[in-house]
Amino acid sequence: MNRVLLLATFICCILGTTVNAQQRYLDPIFDDVTVTTNVMYGVNATVITYNVPAIGEAIAQPLMMDVYTPTNDTETDRPVYLLFHTGNFLPFPDNGGTGGTKEDSVLVEICTDLAKRGFVAAAVSYRSGWNPLAPTQDQRVFGLINAAYRGIQDTRTAVRYMRLSADQLGNPYGINPEKIGIWGDGTGGYLTLNTAALDAYEKILIPKFITEIPDGTGGTIPYPMIQEAINGDIYGTSVGVVDAVNSAVTGFNLGDTLAYPNHIGYSSDISIAVNMGGALGDTTWLDAGQAPIISFQTPTDPFAPYTCGIVNVPVVNLPVVEACGAYTVASIQTAFGNNQAWTDFGFNDSYSEAANVNNDGFEGLMPLLVEDPTESAPWQFWADDNPNSSEPSDPEAARIYLDSIYNYVLPRTCITMDLNCDLTGYSNTKEVVSASAVGLKFSPNPASSSIVFTSNDESPMLDVVVYDLQGRTVATNFEVNNSTFELNRNDMINGMYYVQIRFEAGISTQKVVFN
Repeated sequence: MNRVLLLATFICCILGTTVNAQQRYLDPIFDDVTVTTNVMYGVNATVITYNVPAIGEAIAQPLMMDVYTPTNDTETDRPVYLLFHTGNFLPFPDNGGTGGTKEDSVLVEICTDLAKRGFVAAAVSYRSGWNPLAPTQDQRVFGLINAAYRGIQDTRTAVRYMRLSADQLGNPYGINPEKIGIWGDGTGGYLTLNTAALDAYEKILIPKFITEIPDGTGGTIPYPMIQEAINGDIYGTSVGVVDAVNSAVTGFNLGDTLAYPNHIGYSSDISIAVNMGGALGDTTWLDAGQAPIISFQTPTDPFAPYTCGIVNVPVVNLPVVEACGAYTVASIQTAFGNNQAWTDFGFNDSYSEAANVNNDGFEGLMPLLVEDPTESAPWQFWADDNPNSSEPSDPEAARIYLDSIYNYVLPRTCITMDLNCDLTGYSNTKEVVSASAVGLKFSPNPASSSIVFTSNDESPMLDVVVYDLQGRTVATNFEVNNSTFELNRNDMINGMYYVQIRFEAGISTQKVVFN
């Protein structure tokens, strides 16, 4: 599988940005991590409808997480990230993928890395089960929205459990219960996006989540696919019981319990949401004042739409329901000002600048451009010791993407969670100057071998850095200090590039083409 390396592996001195000394939350400062496995954070009713002869009766399922903490850390009020795995809301291995459990390699990798940086991280399992092979799209939508709803309940149950553990269990993980974030991979990205946005049951009562059922007289009546009395509330704090109509629609037994309450009285609020892939059920679920969201997605994602479009289930590749992905979510978050604190800070480190080349100015969005248009998760890998592994994979390629993801997420987490981070070097004020203001000219463009840049004698070029469209730093030229500079093509392949030139007065960015 071809992967485009998102960024160069260095961040030193690019356009005046400097690297901070190793510090907590931004860098790995702990050598060892302690993992507490199979912590039961709740119990709820599971529904497995795929690859089984009959639906049967919903049964109670313990909800488990693995908690990662930095070994020998003296802090007792640490921020928390809860990590949610992929898997198409289907149990592994029936989901046809190489992931789908809290032991997925990428979750283990991220949780370990976060703990080494001083966070508490937990890899969280959640309920799965629906029938992607249902004969009609309406039935597939019914099954998927119910599965996602159960996942949202479990996500919030996990949040509340962490608060309960701090309040009633002696705070065994040493957390700050006011600083809890959620982070999802693939299907987990659906959970984190929708948990951040779906804050009222009434938001689900929209046409695409309402089906028609017979009214007994030859006609039909509308029937909500999710009902609090049957499915429980959006938090997972109430009982849900199958009634006669739902039994006829779904086949579940009359009186069957589909939802159990967990940890009533504790808040389900989150500080921040991160999604790597996934999509939002509906844009009307977003409102001003909700948690900030950081999104990573390949614009060519074949399964989850990058803007708004139809979700396709991997493996079976059947259309399900319209949803909206990272680009649309980021545009709405920008309009509502939910990510405004990051905009106000003015990130201009190399990772933020690489994201800004392709995100149309939507803070909190890092598009991940890939060579293979069928690639949906370039951060994903399968380690040899992962029981979910079904094929060999090179983890180092994925780790380059993860490195970029960490360097984009963690400084913003420092701001949102009010952590003690020194962000010097992440926001050096850099004025944008026009080419005419400094007399900047360049030719030929397009070019075959080199391009000559000139500027006014009183405005010499200080540094010249070249990025490709994937955000990779492909050429760096520091201390130019001249009004003439020749950019040689060297190993650059055919295509468009962004050239950022630093002057005393500020930065000018120009597009060039080699052919």
